[in-house]
Amino acid sequence: MTPKENYNLVECVPNVSEGRNPATIQKLTAAISQVPEVSLLHVDSNQDANRTVFTFVGSIADVIRAALELVKTAGDLIDMRSQSGEHVRNGAVDVCPLIPIRNITTAECVAAARELGRRIGLLGIPVYLYGDAATHESRFSLASLRKGQYEALRQKLSQPKWTPDFGPAHWNEIVARTGSVQVGVRPFLVAFNVNLDTSDVSIAKHIARQIRTSGFRGVPGEFSHLKADGWWMEHYRCVQVTMNFTDIRLTPVHVVLNRIRQLATALGTTATSSELIGLIPEQTLLEAAAASASEPPATHATDALLQQGAAVLGLTAVEPFHLDERVLERKLSFT
Repeated sequence: MTPKENYNLVECVPNVSEGRNPATIQKLTAAISQVPEVSLLHVDSNQDANRTVFTFVGSIADVIRAALELVKTAGDLIDMRSQSGEHVRNGAVDVCPLIPIRNITTAECVAAARELGRRIGLLGIPVYLYGDAATHESRFSLASLRKGQYEALRQKLSQPKWTPDFGPAHWNEIVARTGSVQVGVRPFLVAFNVNLDTSDVSIAKHIARQIRTSGFRGVPGEFSHLKADGWWMEHYRCVQVTMNFTDIRLTPVHVVLNRIRQLATALGTTATSSELIGLIPEQTLLEAAAASASEPPATHATDALLQQGAAVLGLTAVEPFHLDERVLERKLSFT
């Protein structure tokens, strides 16, 4: 028998445009779980964003099977004509990225993403490839694909430059219901939100414009490899600076959080707590713990150090932080 550590391991993190209906979310979860060879690591639903983020891992072939089952189920259960939420979205399964984890290359994941896209297209759903799987430079950025969101899709499909990579290039009943699926390949991403003690969304948006890579109106932001925006979260009764860290090696989470705290203070408010979407690597928590003690990051991830890092990042301010449920390496140890 081949040792487990020799298997190729791919992470898939589909974001689905449903975060409010528990019955629907359960059926979506079951669609993934019906492929027994994949391990479902985490399910994160947000009512205000009306979005659920699934994280699962497996061999490339099994991940494709599970992702396809999820797309089929979401297409049956979610009607984009009546869907709304704070988060931008283009389709019922809005994004479906593949992330190489172990014994697999980016190029192999790109080939797998294109095969997954081809199979989704056969279901009658438009597919756009992004990130390392993009077939056009203009489609590398997910933000460019999402411009106008689902509501602009009908018009975009009529334009040659927006012909999907797979699936129909015209509006019909199926497309009206499902929207498009964005399939990509990318590095591991940390989704991290910061709660501010204010109800003024403009403050969060101002901070987001200042820190994010794209900046605002042609003026670059302070950090590379960072996407950010501001929105109101009814569930928390506050506004959030919502962020995606696309390369945590170059843009550490704790450094950005400290800057947000500075900017919030200057604008008359405070950063009260943080929210993690999905999983976080040990190294990110160790770096945060080390920064708080002005020491080099530890090489051994003890529970105490990881909890210290979680506290520094504001992840323990509202509820306990469970290492076995939220740390990537802990979850992977069970696969």
